[in-house]
Amino acid sequence: MDVYGLVGDPVGHSLSPPMHEAAYDAVGMDARYVTFEPDDAAAAVAGAADLGVAGLNVTVPFKEAALDAVDPDPVAARVGAVNTVDFSTDPPTGTNTDVAGVERAFTHHDVDPAGATAVVVGAGGAARAAAFALAEPTAALHVANRTAERAEALAADVRESVGGEVTAGGLDSLAESVPDADLLVNATSVGMETDETPVPADLLHADLAVLDAVYAPLDTRLLREARAAGATTVDGAWMLLYQGAEAFERWTGEEAPVAAMNRALRAELG
Repeated sequence: MDVYGLVGDPVGHSLSPPMHEAAYDAVGMDARYVTFEPDDAAAAVAGAADLGVAGLNVTVPFKEAALDAVDPDPVAARVGAVNTVDFSTDPPTGTNTDVAGVERAFTHHDVDPAGATAVVVGAGGAARAAAFALAEPTAALHVANRTAERAEALAADVRESVGGEVTAGGLDSLAESVPDADLLVNATSVGMETDETPVPADLLHADLAVLDAVYAPLDTRLLREARAAGATTVDGAWMLLYQGAEAFERWTGEEAPVAAMNRALRAELG
């Protein structure tokens, strides 16, 4: 039996176990997905390797620290965080499948970022993944955050690594950036279990595709207001699904059974 798992603290609420075990069942793999709450990332990676774990997901608060416990690939190095570890190499390879989660969530909804103008709201881990996912294919990227200095720091990292037209500002900059944007990603926790939105409804428009990384609830206020404006909407479960599918494919070399994983994920989300 192959064992895969997740390390973080806490992980009891994680939706990854049912999603990944649905994938194993769908392809007939003799495998299980387990969770760990270690003291630190290095110990977790070393312990998993000693136990013969085939693959590991990493979540908060260990994503950044895991960089020093693995050989990060170019994606993880750019983002500055690891969320997936592959033990088939020595040393283990770390990557960040949140980037692919953003890319594949948009692709699933027939949204092509190539040449588009994008806005990312937030400057934390999810925002970094979204910014690096969109910076290369888009023509222009704007990062907006409650603390403008953090947005500027993220924009500077993206410009240094990827190049291109990358600007930043506080949340007040949304008034100028969103009306002309093609893509919008909310990568903050605003709207999680509350009826709040980080983007005023009057800025949303029909030529916009909106991805909200929040998935509790699935239908956030931002998505409802975007849909009312005629925009294409992508709920946060799609990003969660596709980062998991990307991890599955890297670990197994097989195409992920996305439909089975999606059913399991949405059943858990109710």
